[in-house]
Amino acid sequence: MAAHLRIQSDWAQSLRKDEGEAWLSCHPPGKPTLYGSLTCQGISLDGIPEVTASEGFIVNEINKKSIHISCPEENASSKFLAPYTIFSRLHAKSITCLDISSGGGLGVSSSTDGSMKIWQASNGELRRVLEGHVFDVNCCRFFPSGLVVLSGGMDAQLKIWSAEDASCVVTFKGHRGGILDTAIVDRGRNVVSGSRDGTARLWDCGRSACLGVIADCGSSINGVAVGAADNSINLGSPEQMPSEREVGTESKMLLLAREDKKLQCLGLQSRQPVFLFVGSDAFNCCTFLSGFLLLAGTQDGNIYQLDVRSPRIPVQVIHRSGAPVLSLLSFRDGFIASQGDGSCFIVQQDLDYLMELTGADCDPVYKVATWEKQIYTCCRDGLVRRYQLSDL
Repeated sequence: MAAHLRIQSDWAQSLRKDEGEAWLSCHPPGKPTLYGSLTCQGISLDGIPEVTASEGFIVNEINKKSIHISCPEENASSKFLAPYTIFSRLHAKSITCLDISSGGGLGVSSSTDGSMKIWQASNGELRRVLEGHVFDVNCCRFFPSGLVVLSGGMDAQLKIWSAEDASCVVTFKGHRGGILDTAIVDRGRNVVSGSRDGTARLWDCGRSACLGVIADCGSSINGVAVGAADNSINLGSPEQMPSEREVGTESKMLLLAREDKKLQCLGLQSRQPVFLFVGSDAFNCCTFLSGFLLLAGTQDGNIYQLDVRSPRIPVQVIHRSGAPVLSLLSFRDGFIASQGDGSCFIVQQDLDYLMELTGADCDPVYKVATWEKQIYTCCRDGLVRRYQLSDL
């Protein structure tokens, strides 16, 4: 992995005043870190600071909310984005999960303060409080309709809520440990959950019943993902006829990020193994990029890109720091990753620079959600940050 750049988390505020400064650094693998600084030489009439960089660094472009920096010697280049808006009044403590509805109008988030809330995505205004889980809510997401929310908690319960009146319409019971992640199959007649009890289960939302234990791996399942499989992939055949209550499970893969350093892939309908990959540390999160490409992130900072058709050797391993990889999200022709050291970055195939979402100062960024050109992050510092990608 090439050298990567870092910047002071509140650079946009610091460089807004005359002679204001912000620090910079470049981290080439296996070589000493290069340190530098940015200095504001004045503010132009349209409110954009004129900024110079210290020796070894170049300011390619600057706007009110973004700055593009290069370090030519190490062939490193990053565009840093400051948040467009920050929602600070949603939760009292660390925000562990968030999602944005398919229409972009609503957000849902859960926190270690024990609450789960629905809010207006444009301004963070509170709309509904979803109450009913005992202990912390670990994960929350909207169904594709945008009108219903799925949540999983430390109470081993999976719940479905109406976003319109905050009522809990379904509670699934069956797990013996906290639910750590969920996935929605197709339009949401079925959902999948992964738990601390080492099982992944498939549920029928209409009858609020468990359709089966898809995997029982004896190790905590930290992340789950469901994806449509490319035709070339053999998912195996089910040993018995699937229930007619299973809807949309055929030709789908289920990916499990496990605490025991294993990444497991199986046929969702067939329940048959596709591959088992052993990584460097516990897997925290996973996502599909296509019908055969996937990403998975580990506790020691590795992002593995694998091809399901030949999963033994990774397509690539991206390692920026030893901080845990906490979330991965497919985005345009690339992905967004967030880590435990506060870094959150976008990799795009056609860009020769990285995009970095700044603002979190060494606090873990737990989850990222997108809607069109807007990106939302949630963090241990209790803030939801909204970034605007107007210029991509």
